[in-house]
Amino acid sequence: MSATELHGFDPRTGARLEPAYPVAGPDDAARACALAWEAFGAYRRTGLKTRAAFLDTIADRIEALGETLVDRVMAETGLPRARVESERARTTGQLRLFASVVRDGGWLGARIDPALPGRTPLPRPDLRQRRIPLGPVAVFAASNFPLAFSVAGGDTASALAAGAPVVVKAHPAHPGTSELVGRAVREAVAEHGLPEGTFAVLLGHGHDLGTALVTDPHIKAVGFTGSRGGGLSLVAAAAARPVPIPVFAEMSSVNPVFVLPGALRDSGAELGGAFAASFTTGAGQLCTSPGLVFALDGPGFEAFTDAAVAAVAATPAAPMLTTGIGAAYDSGVDRLAAIEGVRELARGVEDPDIAVPCLPGLYLTDDETFLAEPSLQDEIFGAASLIVRGRDRDRLDAIVGSLEGQLTATLHAAPDDPGDQALAAELLPELELIAGRVLVNGWPTGVEVGHAVVHGGPYPATSAPATTSVGTRAIERFLRSVSYQNVPAGLLPEELRDGDPLGVPRRIDGAPEGSG
Repeated sequence: MSATELHGFDPRTGARLEPAYPVAGPDDAARACALAWEAFGAYRRTGLKTRAAFLDTIADRIEALGETLVDRVMAETGLPRARVESERARTTGQLRLFASVVRDGGWLGARIDPALPGRTPLPRPDLRQRRIPLGPVAVFAASNFPLAFSVAGGDTASALAAGAPVVVKAHPAHPGTSELVGRAVREAVAEHGLPEGTFAVLLGHGHDLGTALVTDPHIKAVGFTGSRGGGLSLVAAAAARPVPIPVFAEMSSVNPVFVLPGALRDSGAELGGAFAASFTTGAGQLCTSPGLVFALDGPGFEAFTDAAVAAVAATPAAPMLTTGIGAAYDSGVDRLAAIEGVRELARGVEDPDIAVPCLPGLYLTDDETFLAEPSLQDEIFGAASLIVRGRDRDRLDAIVGSLEGQLTATLHAAPDDPGDQALAAELLPELELIAGRVLVNGWPTGVEVGHAVVHGGPYPATSAPATTSVGTRAIERFLRSVSYQNVPAGLLPEELRDGDPLGVPRRIDGAPEGSG
């Protein structure tokens, strides 16, 4: 393989996949970004119906790829068919969801404070506000979601919905998948007569291409899903620009779970099995995989750990997405097992036929060791998790206070146990300070795409804790507000003109239009 082309690899067999795909360089990035900027003026002025139809068409064309796409994703990732088909449905579903958001128009944030010329001591000017897109967005595709967080994934869908052209850096682990989906999006661009620069995909490896994208003056925002190191390098590059830009990076999370005494007593074995199923799903290659579980020693603790051990010991190895991810996983579990005070409880079933295997691992430590060893909070990307045995309630607050920012935090509390409910009421305000999504009596793997979901959280879960990368509010990342003062009616954007010609939700003097 030359430096100018790239192949996919099957992580199950190690076989190289054909064909080869051309690798883009900094010059290609510069051209794509320049075209995106040229397209921006026209694309951001597309009507709501046109833009929504464009998003719907992308979804239709992805579905039209049929088995060709499913087979290629499976070959490049080792993911099973059911997971790939589910992820395809999520991808097309979120494109259509953003199409509905665009049609509704509420995301425009239209507000009008009519002039009050007779107000004393000073008259009030006519003030009107709306949101406009920031400009072209660079999207970095993720390794672990080859569709839903990739070329036409949530970052791309929300940016296009906002009126921002998109330049995607495809993940080198799935070039064929990226080419297929990228072609579907480009066909939709052509079908709706949109400018060529509305969308582009660049395939490459190493850091040069990514740095070229983030530092290009035509790029006005970045969406990223990946490692903490990768995200922080982009944040630094964006901050060092003559005109810094925002980077919305989803990075690392261990998604702590707290099993309270009543739940442990009543359902220890059941919870232990469900916990193992959650952290081994997808070989643990999910950003919401529960990597830490805290439980107070007492009735049900042994039943919980025994059930988790039995489930993990019976779980077969599964393919990891890339050789690099596999090596990092092996190194991570080796470091974890070597820490004094940590004990290995179980490993999964080896499979010598898998080229890049993930052998699930379950480990145990105590709360004193956990509080003394910060590295026990480090994310291990893969099917590994650590149970922390707590000695008393007093240390629980210290543990919560020691945790970094997370995508999720979970409580398991017995519904009819007053002690659990009182403790949950105390912990919940603490957990909402460190996590973007707080769950009760569930498991964090699986993210619902909707209006109320938050897939984000304080650093280092993300670089922008006030935002979400999943759900309809993801569009807000790529918008900014503009206020228009005493602008003549003929110059105003349609959504701010009297009579509401677009029929979008608006607030007049702070109240929903028509509410009075």
